[in-house]
Amino acid sequence: MYDVPFDTGIETPFADSVISAARTSLGDTLRSVIYFTPSEMDLLYVRRDLYESRQGALEVKSRLVEFERGGFAEAPVRTVLSVPDDPSGIGPYEFTVRFHRDGFVVRVLEGDAGVILTTDSMDVDAFEDAATAITTLLAAT
Repeated sequence: MYDVPFDTGIETPFADSVISAARTSLGDTLRSVIYFTPSEMDLLYVRRDLYESRQGALEVKSRLVEFERGGFAEAPVRTVLSVPDDPSGIGPYEFTVRFHRDGFVVRVLEGDAGVILTTDSMDVDAFEDAATAITTLLAAT
C-alpha cells in the first residue's frame, strides 16, 4: 500500500485513518489517496488495477500534486470569500472537487497539509462524507 517512513513525516496510524475514511465514504470507486504538504507527498493508497508499478503511479500522482499544491497559495482568496456571519455569503472553504470525463479529483486542505482523493465516476454526495472525515483528521494533526 505505502512505503514508510513517510516523506511528509506523518505516522502510520494517521495514514491508515485517512485511507479508512476515504474507503468507507467512497468504496470501490476510490482510485488513490495522496497526502501532501507544500514540499512533500506520500502516496498512501492506489487501487491495484490502475498501474503496472508503484513508480508509474508515483510519476502520475506527482504531476497531480504539483497542480493541487496551488491550493495552499489560494488560502487568502478562500478566506476573503468566506466572511464569517455573513448570511448572504458562501461560508468557509471545505473542499474542492474537479470533474473529469471518467472520474473525480477531490482536494481537502487544512493548514499546511492536504489530501487528494481520486475516484471513478460516481454519485457526488459521497464526497462530502469523505471530505468531512478527512478534514477532521487533518485538523487533529
